[in-house]
Amino acid sequence: MKTKNLTLHVWRQRGPNDSGDFERYVAKDVNEHMSFLEMLDVVNEDLLENGDEPIAFDHDCREGICGMCGVVVNGYAHGPQERTTACQLHMRQIFELGWDELWIEPWRATSFPVIKDLAVDRGAFDRIIQAGGYISIRTGSARDANETPIPKDVSDAAMDAAECIGCGACVAACPNASASLFTAAKISHLGLLPQGQAERTDRVRKMVGQMDHEGFGSCTNHGECEKACPKGISIDWIARMNRDLLKAMTTSADDIEERD
Repeated sequence: MKTKNLTLHVWRQRGPNDSGDFERYVAKDVNEHMSFLEMLDVVNEDLLENGDEPIAFDHDCREGICGMCGVVVNGYAHGPQERTTACQLHMRQIFELGWDELWIEPWRATSFPVIKDLAVDRGAFDRIIQAGGYISIRTGSARDANETPIPKDVSDAAMDAAECIGCGACVAACPNASASLFTAAKISHLGLLPQGQAERTDRVRKMVGQMDHEGFGSCTNHGECEKACPKGISIDWIARMNRDLLKAMTTSADDIEERD
């Protein structure tokens, strides 16, 4: 079993209104079977033993499902391993790259204010989802829902979009801090299914409007969001969202003209 000492430069910030900076730590005897978060746990145990403040970071399931664990490691959202959340990143992957020094920082985006250290407030994502409203069509019980005829390619596509875990890596990786990939995925997985058609036009207008209101940047097709996404959500969903938004805005304009 390989072990090594690592030099860590960790962003420390007491709160959203405080200025932060990198602080240097040494993670001793890190073994290759540790996950990245387990390594931080060990560092925090040493800090607590010495009477120091532990490093604050978000985590929950530690199974790559909840999306809570996002941090930037040496410039990579969630670390250097593609399609891997920070909690599923293992130190053997760091060792293979020959990295002895790690710079660890939170998501950098105005719309994700730092709560403390590596933890950021991603409430903007919740508000975007809330803006979309609810499905008014009754889907019925489990059996009734399964009896709704949906072509397999459509259901598969809806599942692909629904894989988004809302971690925010797309925002952190985008040079514009755009949330277009997240918003597009959340719009599309409902917009593809028959139950989601009743509010489809209102949903895209409201969710895109809320995204803009939250202060996220615009998409300029850099593609960094797709590269950083731990679930591999395609930027094709952004194109679909833009088409839906154009149709929705056109429909809204037509309705206004008819009323006039």
